[in-house]
Amino acid sequence: MILMVMMSSIMIIISNIFMMISFIISKKSLLDREKCSPFECGFDPKSLSRIPFSLHFFLITVIFLIFDVEIALIFPMIPTFLSVNFITWFKINFFFIIILLLGLYHEWNQNMLNWTN
Repeated sequence: MILMVMMSSIMIIISNIFMMISFIISKKSLLDREKCSPFECGFDPKSLSRIPFSLHFFLITVIFLIFDVEIALIFPMIPTFLSVNFITWFKINFFFIIILLLGLYHEWNQNMLNWTN
């Protein structure tokens, strides 16, 4: 038990020494603060965070995420083709594709896919 406490304290001391050394020899300055700030979609992080945001851009992002997840669900269907009954496989995949096509049709009817709004 004492050995474990000693080893833990030695590791903590060594890690603190390395952090102090890296802090001392680093080349960061106050002029480099802009490089350390997060960059998110062209918004200035130091300005007001409640600026108007395009709802259409948000909807396109949600559509992309939905179809991105859909691709991740379609890929496992290919290897399972030979391991299960063809009729069962076809019914499941047909039902899945129909749901996705109905979602795409709904998005198309709502003009969510047009950039000219």
